[in-house]
Amino acid sequence: MLLTEHQRLPTNGARAVLPFTAEGRQYLGIPQLSKDVPDTPAHMNGGDSDTGALVYRWENGQFVEDIGLPLSGGEDIDVFEFRNQQFMVTAGVRRGHGPYQYNIDQVLYKRVGSGWESFQTFPGFAAKQWHFFEIGERAFLALAQGVTLGHIEATNPRHSRIFEWDGSQFAEFQTFDGQWGYNWESFEIDGQYFLGYADHVAQSQLYAWSGAAFVPFQVFAEKAGRCFRYFQVDGEHLLAFANIQGDSILYRWTADAFTAQQTLSGPGGREFCVVTSGAGLFLVQINFIEGEPSAPHTSLLSRIYKWEKDQFNLVEEFPTSGGTDAAVFNADGQIFLAVSNSLTPDVRFRTDTIIYRFNG
Repeated sequence: MLLTEHQRLPTNGARAVLPFTAEGRQYLGIPQLSKDVPDTPAHMNGGDSDTGALVYRWENGQFVEDIGLPLSGGEDIDVFEFRNQQFMVTAGVRRGHGPYQYNIDQVLYKRVGSGWESFQTFPGFAAKQWHFFEIGERAFLALAQGVTLGHIEATNPRHSRIFEWDGSQFAEFQTFDGQWGYNWESFEIDGQYFLGYADHVAQSQLYAWSGAAFVPFQVFAEKAGRCFRYFQVDGEHLLAFANIQGDSILYRWTADAFTAQQTLSGPGGREFCVVTSGAGLFLVQINFIEGEPSAPHTSLLSRIYKWEKDQFNLVEEFPTSGGTDAAVFNADGQIFLAVSNSLTPDVRFRTDTIIYRFNG
């Protein structure tokens, strides 16, 4: 088996896992969407969102609790190095325990000493994911956000946006049409820079950098997009795209566009993680739910594919419970895979994030 369970971390509605290092030490950040409220009906969009984000520190072969962050309705954490400084930015979709407030500030922190201090805030609306990337000397911070439910009103900017570093802070640079953003992916092919953007109710598409702005380049789905993941193998440029209501598909770059190479699975796909080891290249696909949010099926099998003979072959499946993310890290000379679970079979939030040893 490729995965051997190593450790369980008690989490509530965990939406992502982010391994990162600071001052030479290994950490793991886990944003949490919500926690259960006793004597209330189960619902995947219910609960108490004032959960906080967890940060763990690797010690003696295990993660131990380090600090918490004041994050409500946690969806994402990103950590990046920039201008010889380390930053952390968090995304929260909402706060409260019903009715919820979706217009909340998103916080960018800077590493100061052994902790994090608030550096800049951004007015957000149902924020889902941050993504930092650079093009030459220019630095960008992209925020995927938004929701289109009639009872939720946007008073903050509702569309997904990109900010650019202006020398002292990140200033608004470009607004996208998407209204329920989930994910970004940036990469370069032969000197051309691309930015993938996944949206739930609008087109999930690839944008190309013109030198002045990101312009539409290629559409991958009309709705239900969740994740783009770019990687290279055997000299090929590949792009995996997850669609929670349709097929998750692997694309290959062919001179001037991506073409469908292989269907990986049907509905349920949410995230991808690439693992490279001495045994080869593996693609981990995390499946979230099937069915409608009012009655979701959360106990799914997520998948591990191995690149063999110009395609991915399914080599292992493992159970997830409302799986949301996977991330690889190295510690003590071994490869580990962190997997976040967010919903129990009876649609409660208290379910473990699991750390696996990767044996490939």
